[in-house]
Amino acid sequence: MAELGLNEHHQNEVINYMRFARSKRGLRLKTVDSCFQDLKESRLVEETFTIDEVSEVLNGLQAVVHSEVESELINTAYTNVLLLRQLFSQAEKWYLKLQTDISELENRELLEQVAEFEKAEFTSSNKKPIIDNIKPKLAPLNEGGTAELLNKATNALDEKSKLERALQDLQLDQGNQKDFVKAQDLSDLENTVAALKSEFQKTLNNQTENQKSLEENLAMAKHDLLRVQEQLSMAEKELEKKFQQTAAYRNMKEMLTKKNDQIKDLRKRLAKYEPED
Repeated sequence: MAELGLNEHHQNEVINYMRFARSKRGLRLKTVDSCFQDLKESRLVEETFTIDEVSEVLNGLQAVVHSEVESELINTAYTNVLLLRQLFSQAEKWYLKLQTDISELENRELLEQVAEFEKAEFTSSNKKPIIDNIKPKLAPLNEGGTAELLNKATNALDEKSKLERALQDLQLDQGNQKDFVKAQDLSDLENTVAALKSEFQKTLNNQTENQKSLEENLAMAKHDLLRVQEQLSMAEKELEKKFQQTAAYRNMKEMLTKKNDQIKDLRKRLAKYEPED
């Protein structure tokens, strides 16, 4: 039996379309036949005709047949556009770009193959008719291949986004804690320096002899402030290091790494299904 190189589902879809096309073709041929029959019954009632009369009859017949054939060709073209629209719309839902090769439409070998396929499908007495009682809706194929890979890729990207958001939330919480500790310590140090300045000013007014000692204390307080700031910076780095060593952080990083590897693998596999430009 002639085949078109398609799976069973798609081949049945082709058969349904060919049945539709054969039906339309048969109706149009009947219309053309009726044009000739009407001419015979209405005009060919005399035994002899002049050249002008024959020319008039043929011109009239030509106009009618031309109109019928043109109408059918236009309708066939529009019908094919609607069919392509259905297929392209279904493909776009999965972000696919289908390509057509117009030159293949005039490939004599392929046309003969389609003719053999039609002959085998519609002239065999053992062939069971395919009847669709319910108009099917175009739906994505879930049998595997590109559609399955796209599903997996989409799910992997969603999971990766969730993990990244969760990691950002954890880092934000840790950052808030570090900012709180830093702000609290700096506030205490600033209050201490302010108190020392106030005490220094009071002592300077009352006891000028203690001015040198108070200046030294103030300098020491500033040094202490710088030292504590340095300790805070070291504490921030240590806190960041401890956070990266926590189980939650390691798990998040490990899951993100696995998801990135999975997405890279899926993209490589998807590239095998994309048509070459």
